[in-house]
Amino acid sequence: MEKNKWNSSLKNTVPLHIPTELLEASKEGSDIQEIDEDLQTEISFEDTEDSFEASELLQQGIQQQQSGDFNAAIKSLQHSTALFQAYGNSGKQAQALSCLALVAYCSGDYKSVISYAVQCLSLAKDTQEERLQIQALSHLGNAYRHLKQHKEAIEYLEECLSIAQQIKDSRSQIAALNNLGLVYKALNNLSKAIEYQEKSLKLVSEIEDNWGKEQVLKNLGNAWYALMNYSKATSYYEDCMVVSRLLKNYRTSIQVLKNLGNAYYALGEYTKAIVCYEERLQLGKDIQDSRVEEQSLGSLGVACEANGDYERAMYYYEERLQIAKAIKDSRSLELARASLKTACYAIGDYARALKYD
Repeated sequence: MEKNKWNSSLKNTVPLHIPTELLEASKEGSDIQEIDEDLQTEISFEDTEDSFEASELLQQGIQQQQSGDFNAAIKSLQHSTALFQAYGNSGKQAQALSCLALVAYCSGDYKSVISYAVQCLSLAKDTQEERLQIQALSHLGNAYRHLKQHKEAIEYLEECLSIAQQIKDSRSQIAALNNLGLVYKALNNLSKAIEYQEKSLKLVSEIEDNWGKEQVLKNLGNAWYALMNYSKATSYYEDCMVVSRLLKNYRTSIQVLKNLGNAYYALGEYTKAIVCYEERLQLGKDIQDSRVEEQSLGSLGVACEANGDYERAMYYYEERLQIAKAIKDSRSLELARASLKTACYAIGDYARALKYD
């Protein structure tokens, strides 16, 4: 069994996902997005006669959350919570509340996240369930960060990290470190954010989790990019691409190649930037994502111009123009025309420039 995958053969267990968001670069126009990583733990179900219905509802709610049906998940989990409370099963009640906090988090209802997680934390402390405490503290830290209450977020996440370290739970430590990095990123303390990410990278390398390693490397690249240390950023992005290609994770590759190309462009290494944008363009074609193709063609045109190859730049701009027409994107259409006119002027072909008025 792979170390980073949930063991579906475990009897009467289902995975509960704990979201940990990774850093996004603050530099405007960098097209670096925030991503959730799912670090998994397990929920067990005791199929006793009196709590069978509650356990079924809990499992159903988790499955609904995983499929994205949040409204149905909330109803199932609220019913499950009420039944476990009626049966006096505090442990399972806490599990259901943790799941409710997760669904609320996925829905962007951060005040409800706090409400559910506080109840879960109280019950988990009573029953001395460390893993449930970690989940609740993680939910609280993430919710408070979204609400821009950074002091509270740091307090809960540091407690989360402390418990994870005590029970030697590497995956939860990685999640807590990443989330703490996000808080410090929000506070514009990038050096502190990088410090936490480096610790996270060490742990994720030790447990040989390539999916986690890919995201942490990307996160570190994003942080250095935000600091405009493009040499450091390219180093982490290149390492990330090695893992991403191994995993065949096309979406991450598409994101990182854009950032990597931008970093090389900022360093004046236009040929390397072109190689990145070309690989990104091909991936966009492979997954039939017209938006990725359109963006990549625009980046290629700019990089070719910077490299002095105006004819090649115009070829890419023409391709972008056609895709912009096909997807009926007026803004991209105007940008492509403007780029073509500028390239025409640069080579002195004024008659050709009139074609794009």
